[in-house]
Amino acid sequence: MSESSKVFAISRLAYFAVPLVLLASVVLMGISVPWFAWTLVFPVVLAWWIHRLRTIVDGQGITAVGTFSTTRIPWPDVDGLRFSRWKAVRVVLTDGSSVSLPSVSFNDLPLLAEVSGGRVPDPFAAERATRLAAR
Repeated sequence: MSESSKVFAISRLAYFAVPLVLLASVVLMGISVPWFAWTLVFPVVLAWWIHRLRTIVDGQGITAVGTFSTTRIPWPDVDGLRFSRWKAVRVVLTDGSSVSLPSVSFNDLPLLAEVSGGRVPDPFAAERATRLAAR
């Protein structure tokens, strides 16, 4: 990872869910160990998933690290971003396909615009400029 890259990851607060899932697994094992011992896999998988999901943005492009795949997208292949309601942000490619960007939200756009070198526009820049000019 270079100096001008940014990693967008799930908040570390999400790890608080892991002990809760472990507690639920232990409670289930209290009912019947032979039937519910396999549920101890869930907290481990949840911790791995929280650690793995991320998006890395740098001067060369975007790397989307999903649950089972990693996709590297160079900037010339990026056509835009799509924000669907209740869904992850997706980068639209020049061929019309799209790739999900884990852990990136609409509020991350100013930082995404800065790291991308202006390739992704900052929708808040005009509002900030207006506010500063009014002072």
